[in-house]
Amino acid sequence: MGAASSDTKSYASLPGNLWPPPLKSLWNGGIQSSSRLSQLWDTGRTVKNKLKTSHQNNPPEEKAAERTLPQCISLFLPEFPVWSPSAQPELKILGCVAKGSLGPVLKVFNCTEQKIFALKVLPKGEVLRRNTLRQCKEEVSIQRQVKHPFIQCLGESWQGQRHLFIMCNYCVYGDLYSLWMSAKCIDEDTIRLFATELVSVLVYLHDLGIMHRDVKMENILLDERGHLKLSDFGLSKHLPFGERAYTICGTLQYMAPEVLSGGPYSHSADWFSLGVLLFAVATGEFPVAPATDHMNMLERVNDATYDVPVTVSRGLSHLLKELLCRIPRQRLRFLHQFKTHIFFRGMTFDPKLLQKSPVDLVLQMRKSEVTIQSDFGGFEDFDWELTQPFQLPCPA
Repeated sequence: MGAASSDTKSYASLPGNLWPPPLKSLWNGGIQSSSRLSQLWDTGRTVKNKLKTSHQNNPPEEKAAERTLPQCISLFLPEFPVWSPSAQPELKILGCVAKGSLGPVLKVFNCTEQKIFALKVLPKGEVLRRNTLRQCKEEVSIQRQVKHPFIQCLGESWQGQRHLFIMCNYCVYGDLYSLWMSAKCIDEDTIRLFATELVSVLVYLHDLGIMHRDVKMENILLDERGHLKLSDFGLSKHLPFGERAYTICGTLQYMAPEVLSGGPYSHSADWFSLGVLLFAVATGEFPVAPATDHMNMLERVNDATYDVPVTVSRGLSHLLKELLCRIPRQRLRFLHQFKTHIFFRGMTFDPKLLQKSPVDLVLQMRKSEVTIQSDFGGFEDFDWELTQPFQLPCPA
């Protein structure tokens, strides 16, 4: 979160204290700042009182629907606690930075902390309709567990009556995909730094028994010094070593062949995705053209030769071929293998040392593209359909 994906429309910032009128119905549970998230809502009593005082004249069918609210709330506990809606909202919407598969990712300003955050909004009805409740809970559980310089930090998570909210740090310079599209050519020294940072964070996750399962440029954010932040753990999974997964998930163009075939697969699949990412960054194009479904994509991946252009250095060429190996157990996947690899010669894998110097390419490319809030003229482009009623109500 915090950056627009390759097929996502970006929006300018909203100045001052304005709330876009189409979004007023989005915050039924009340948005609270981090400083106001200290008291849990006494769900049963509060909901009962609200229904009694606010909806006495509702038709019988509406009352029957509302009586399901406490149970609908309990489905999402404890990862999404319900916070008291009594205080006025302390978050102001500045814009929409991405439209995810379930809901928008908003840029919001925390008035108390005087800081900008990214806020992922997930409609409860859509979560239940798609049967992704367990995955949403695991996303929050994993992000609470991890702490690494190259992972986007999780803030608060909570629920309103109709939505789930996940708040993370906002990355001002967008994502790696946007940089790649703007730069056209990324020098090999910068690629080496990016690759080192991604190796560092993937080794960290795998040591904890966590698979990311959606490593791609759109999920690599850029902080204020140009360093990477791995984001969007919506498809991540706790997978202890020795266990295998079978769900076909991720982004088709980045999926390992064992994922496309329906498994079994393990942490090694993340390294194949990294190989696809680095191949695209280094050569300007993806190693395999996109397909419409996973079966066609599997055929293309199995037929691909992964020929690296002669303009790519020998060290990087070897790295790409070793990451894009079709046999999972033969892929590079251990830290000691990367430390001794010719492409990483002279590099440290200590995150603190890697962060010491800013990434000049990112700062030069992105500073000129940051939107100035005072130049914003309106918010008429916001997707109003995000606030429409959902087809599937919360179940009884």
